Amino acid sequence: MTDTTTRALSLLNLLQTHRHWPGRELATRLGVTERTVRRDVDRLRELGYRIESSPGAAGGYRLEAGSAVPPLLLNDEEAVAMAVGLRIAAEQRLVGGPETTLTAMAKLEQVLPAALRRRVHAIGDALQPTGGGVGAPVSTQVLGELALACRDHERVRFTYTAASAEVSRRRVEPHVLAPADRHWYLLCWDLDRDDWRTFRVDRLSHVEHTRVLFEARALTAEQVEEFISVARSWVRQPVEADVVMDLPLADMRAAFGEWSQGAEAEGADRTRWPVGGRDFRETMYGMTFVPAGVEFTTDLAEPARSELREVLTRMVRALDAPPPDPRPPAP
Repeated sequence: MTDTTTRALSLLNLLQTHRHWPGRELATRLGVTERTVRRDVDRLRELGYRIESSPGAAGGYRLEAGSAVPPLLLNDEEAVAMAVGLRIAAEQRLVGGPETTLTAMAKLEQVLPAALRRRVHAIGDALQPTGGGVGAPVSTQVLGELALACRDHERVRFTYTAASAEVSRRRVEPHVLAPADRHWYLLCWDLDRDDWRTFRVDRLSHVEHTRVLFEARALTAEQVEEFISVARSWVRQPVEADVVMDLPLADMRAAFGEWSQGAEAEGADRTRWPVGGRDFRETMYGMTFVPAGVEFTTDLAEPARSELREVLTRMVRALDAPPPDPRPPAP
């Protein structure tokens, strides 16, 4: 392989890893002049790659979609990750069914070296997706557009249909895509609400790239997980209730953090907060989040109300009674 070919492939690899590259930075990374970069870009264009260029000091290059799919460059880890992802996608509820992903997987595995193919098979056999197909179908095109926006820190607009059937147009800074319980969630900074929001991807459509980049806000992995957990809880539950606590809304939000979503002011000094779960025990667990010393009422309906009262009454009796004799020492 000639130096020119090797350099062109290195350039292609860089163009595939980011949406926009300044010409000067490409030249520095490749150890060549900007004029050489321009010649290599022309060679890639002759091979069918559509590369957009912009002039000026802030100008650069951007790999665009063309009329046909050109070859992609993948390193070993990327190839394995893609093959394993296709195996998982074939079992997920993606629009287009498993046929498309199985076909793509077969094409990729056909060209994998034997060692990489064995890795893919081993990882695939060890993966046991859970959830049993309870999620809604998700557009792979929408997932791909959002993934690019998350990677490149690019603002996007999209249409969102809430569970209440209310349709809105949102402007966001995408942070991360996360699968949970066979649903996909987008965690992002909502520019109109000036706050973090989490959206179900299957309710999202008409993604529009703005080409406006942003500096990502810092979030820990624990914070991301908590945001997704809150979003997962925002589905219709068998047992639901409102808690009205003697705490102003601002103080409640400070105490509850991300879990304050859905809370509303009930006058100046009280807050209404929805809780729910699969049964009265999970609803009771939600009520235990109310800070110590804060009085509250609830509209928990029957029969869950009586079931909860009976359990709590027995718990109080157990706590008031003398403790049982200590466990005898092990022989």
